[in-house]
Amino acid sequence: MKISSYNINGVKARLPRLLEWLQETRPKVACLQEVKSQDEGFPAEEFEKIGYQAIWHGQKGFNGVAILADGVKPVEMQRGLPGAPEDEQARYLEADVAGVRVVCIYLPNGNPQPGPKFDYKLAWMERLRSRMQHLWSLELSCAVVGDFNVIPEDKDVWSPKAMASDALMQPASRDAYARLLADGWTDALDTLNPRGGVWTYWDYQAGAWQRDHGFRIDHMLLSPELADRLVGAGVDKDHRGREKASDHAPVWFEVRD
Repeated sequence: MKISSYNINGVKARLPRLLEWLQETRPKVACLQEVKSQDEGFPAEEFEKIGYQAIWHGQKGFNGVAILADGVKPVEMQRGLPGAPEDEQARYLEADVAGVRVVCIYLPNGNPQPGPKFDYKLAWMERLRSRMQHLWSLELSCAVVGDFNVIPEDKDVWSPKAMASDALMQPASRDAYARLLADGWTDALDTLNPRGGVWTYWDYQAGAWQRDHGFRIDHMLLSPELADRLVGAGVDKDHRGREKASDHAPVWFEVRD
């Protein structure tokens, strides 16, 4: 069973690339972030044409997450991250698919830092940890995947110095991510690529893609029940280099059925 995550950076703007990727790689589950579409404008019928059913949590102009499944309808379990009823940003969606609890997240960027956006990021990460602790306690086969907007270690960025002042690399961001792992979750991509040097994002500016100046911010965290079945994980890097592509590449992991 293959589960993928893809920050698509606008589901309508990248629809041809997205459909192309789905048909070429055929994940059982595809989690999307930054769909940038209101609920009523989400192009669900386009995915149905190629065999995928979807649930989504949209928002006009930015944010937005979705979960697609091949041949089955994801069973929604939670919409929006618990812990702050006043938070209306569309960043969290949770569903059951084929015996796996799949959580799709788009974690706040946090820039500029310091400031209210960074404070929101850290508070969101605390709420995420609380939810993940609850899921962990249920002893489910569970995957929390998406754009975490955290560069966990120096090995996960082309130049630590270049990103030193960014919210993605602040000690508080890294510490919050490390606490998730310390709670018992497995970083699938890092586990199978322990030396680092694996990027999932390349900025559109300054020739970052052409120079391979990237970093790893798209993560897949697995519960012990799922990590025990892990057989592979990777990045569909070539899709970043295609015409009118997202600035992220899709990431994926595979588990034994």
